[in-house]
Amino acid sequence: MALISLLLLAALLPYLGHSASVNVGIVNGTQAKPHSRPYMVSVQVNGIHFCGGFLVSERLVMTAAHCWNKKPTFTVVLGAHDLSDKNEATVRVAVEKYQVHPQYRHDNTYDYDIMLLQLKETVKKSKTVDLITIPKKDEDIPPNAACSIAGWGKTGTNKSGSNQLLETPTKIIDKRRCNHLWDMSLTPRMVCAFHPGGSCWGDSGGPLVCNNVAVGIVSFGDENTCENPIKPDVYTKISVVYPWIKSVLKYV
Repeated sequence: MALISLLLLAALLPYLGHSASVNVGIVNGTQAKPHSRPYMVSVQVNGIHFCGGFLVSERLVMTAAHCWNKKPTFTVVLGAHDLSDKNEATVRVAVEKYQVHPQYRHDNTYDYDIMLLQLKETVKKSKTVDLITIPKKDEDIPPNAACSIAGWGKTGTNKSGSNQLLETPTKIIDKRRCNHLWDMSLTPRMVCAFHPGGSCWGDSGGPLVCNNVAVGIVSFGDENTCENPIKPDVYTKISVVYPWIKSVLKYV
């Protein structure tokens, strides 16, 4: 089973040593209204966008564990819309600690694909920087629920990433159908969503948002078929791992 890392390709090459496919990059999307998603974070390596993320507390950014497989040094950029705009009033913060879920499996399942980045300083909330709510108890997300994703990843398999934040709607699909399309048994830590919109290289770690709540984390998708995927995108289901998240929050 081929999984493809969703990391931004240009940034990913020096670090990726696995044929996994993780979906990162918004396909069939439109430009988001600037700063309408103040929780969005650009996780960067050497000043280059590498993964998505989102702010869940004044000291924690949530992202995907697979983004750190080769253990690069991250900096997070908050309050961004256009990553090429040097005059944009963004906030750049170094990462103090990398909290990977202890049961994360870097193999063909990407189970427990979640990481919390503990920042070196407390972030001040503003019109362009704010938290997003996450679920605190495990609840099923019904099929056909209307959700959305956003990111700065590639807009197609052979296309470049976007400097401006893009967003697109997507819909939750039934777990049994997702299992069938992937020809695998997805774990309880996973939830699936399908086009009209989806992710591509560079969107890993971004949030799957339903009713203004971040319910999932971009984890993996169909290899090299961002525009016309046969298989759904798969997200880490946040509510299932909330007990671990809560345990980390105690010490931040």
